[in-house]
Order: sequence, then C-alpha cells, then structure tokens
Amino acid sequence: MSKPALQGLLKHRHLIWSLALREIQGRYRGSFGGVVWSFINPLIMLGVYTFVFSFVFQARWGVSSGSRVEFALILFLGMITYGVFAEAVNRSPSLIVSNPNLVKKVVFPLEVLPIAVLIAAVFHLLISLLAWTIIYVAFIGMPWPTLLLFPLVLAPLLLVTLGLSWIFASIGVFIRDATQFATILTTILLFMSPIFYPISALPEAYRFVLWLNPLTPVIEQVRAVAYWGALPDPLNWAISVLVGIVTAGVGYFFFQRTRKGFADVL
Repeated sequence: MSKPALQGLLKHRHLIWSLALREIQGRYRGSFGGVVWSFINPLIMLGVYTFVFSFVFQARWGVSSGSRVEFALILFLGMITYGVFAEAVNRSPSLIVSNPNLVKKVVFPLEVLPIAVLIAAVFHLLISLLAWTIIYVAFIGMPWPTLLLFPLVLAPLLLVTLGLSWIFASIGVFIRDATQFATILTTILLFMSPIFYPISALPEAYRFVLWLNPLTPVIEQVRAVAYWGALPDPLNWAISVLVGIVTAGVGYFFFQRTRKGFADVL
C-alpha cells in the first residue's frame, strides 16, 4: 500500500472510529444481553466443537494430560483467530450495496467501510480472548508473558483480511453473488486450517496444502504465544507480514480502480 494511501486512511481515522462504533452498537441494538452475547456465543460454540471433535472424533493436540479443558483452549484460539477473518470477509460484499447514499457523495471515502467492519470484528475477538484468558487462569494458572505478543502475530491476518474485504466489497457491487463466493471461501478455509485438528494429523505429503492457507501460520503462531509460551517464528512471521502487505495493497488498488463504476451500477 502506498504512502499517500496510508496518509489518506490516517486522515479519516476519526470517521473510521465512528463507523466502527456504529457497527458494534448496531449489532447489539435492541438486545437485552448486549455485549454479553460476545462472551456467550463463542463459549457455546466452543462447547459444541469440543464435544464433537474431542469426544466423537477423538482429536488430540498432544498435550501431556489429554485434558478436555486444554483441548478446548487450543481449539478456542483457532476459532477466534478464524472468526475475525470470517466476520469481516463475509460482511464485505454487501458493504457498498447497502450504503448507496454514501456512494453518491463524491467526497465520502468509501474505502473506510471495510476498515470499520474489521475493527468491529477485532473488538469481538478481544472479548473472546478475554473469555479465553479467564478460562485459562481458572483451570491452568497465569498465562505466559508471550500472550502480550498476540497483536503482533495477529497483524498479518488483519492485513490479509482487509485486502480481501476491499476486493469483495468492490466485486459485490457488480456481482451480487459475491456474498456466496465469500461464504464458500471462508467455509473452505475453516476446514483447511488447523483449527479442529493439528497439522500433524495430515499425511506429511499433504501438509503443504495447509501452509498455502494464510490463516495457518497465524493460527499456529497465535497458539505458540498464547498457549505454549513460545516466541513466534521470525521467518514465518515475516513471510506472513509480506503476504499481508501485498494482499492489502492489491485489495486497496483494486477497490480504488473499480469504485468509479459504483454510482453507475447503484
């Protein structure tokens, strides 16, 4: 992403923050539980997935005790990492279409809409991470200091997510089936990521397929710093950052090149 593009986004930081707050508040408007649902929903799904994959399919991560709690904690980290990606990407195809009034305002920076959605997704991730930390402290003890590196290892995924969100937001204006494509993509990546199973569960000859998925190195490093107490691998992290920067740059360029036709279609 070019320096002028970054400066432009920084210039609109207050607008981005306001839109992100609107996204977060809109999700809970009229709800009795409010933000508490951000705790409840992932915990319910965690319970379901832990039962299915730990009890039914007998999945293991090689933890010493074989504890269901440890399995759940490892699984949860993969779920919340994938969740921020899926929430933003699945939402993006309808962003421009659902705001035609903003398209007609020539001076409105439409490129900030996917950023606001991503920030809202990160907010929900942080709440889920807080829930994870509470469970960890209750059953295992104080978390590793390396947990503080969580934002660092998550950053590459946020860049990839933002780039894809710009692309799908633009495509969604011209091809209304983009929502279906985004859903299919995120579903495929859900099962092609080491979320419900470790990479070692696959035959060695096929493991490279998982590593082609940009979610895989991020999920692995999130678990490393949060659960295993290990430092992130510098090479894997650098490659992930490079992939993220390229994806974000391509997405931003594609969005800006195609936005001229938004008004004609809408």
